[in-house]
Amino acid sequence: MKQLVIFDLDGTLLNTIADLGAATNYALRQSGYPEHSISSYPMFVGNGVTRLIERAMPEDMRTHENIMAVREKFCEYYDEHLADETTPYPGIPELLHDLKDMGVKLAVASNKYQHAVETLINRYFPEIPWSAVEGQKEGVPVKPDPSIVFEILGKAPTRKSKVLYVGDSGVDMETARRACVDSCGVTWGFRPVKELKEAHADNLADTPEQIITIVRRPGLELDV
Repeated sequence: MKQLVIFDLDGTLLNTIADLGAATNYALRQSGYPEHSISSYPMFVGNGVTRLIERAMPEDMRTHENIMAVREKFCEYYDEHLADETTPYPGIPELLHDLKDMGVKLAVASNKYQHAVETLINRYFPEIPWSAVEGQKEGVPVKPDPSIVFEILGKAPTRKSKVLYVGDSGVDMETARRACVDSCGVTWGFRPVKELKEAHADNLADTPEQIITIVRRPGLELDV
């Protein structure tokens, strides 16, 4: 049985796409750039706010200075409106409580900036005793670099064979691979199942309940 489950946030625990899209469109509009339909944003997200802004901007305007200026407007808006439309995916609160009751340690690893991650987790899952809640921080590489997983393991020491990383994108599956932990791709998130399969997800879950089965599955007792 797994002893630590690390969750991605956006597209895995929370459906945040409407608020991410609204904040990006606000920042684009304030900067004089064209906006996008909310349906475009699932393919823009996944690599942190800076990459989200870069992808949403006109290609010929993507200088570092322009991106940072739009990012500042995004953060100002998003900090005030990050929960306007955001909701947990169906079954997620129950899943977290079930894992907690099973004695499984829980953590979050997100490419969203740290303040926003902490705000959302405290708002939607305040009763969960998280072992670690990690977002994007200055000087720390974003996923798929595995540094965020190693940071979590420093706070919640667990053999890697007893860790499951759960996310909705190829970035998440690659993060797990680089960290040498098992991965689980969820099919209810922002990215298509094809992407998860091409990224060699170790497991796929169509419902939160299936994650319980994966966590309970016996595995090799590797001393790593």
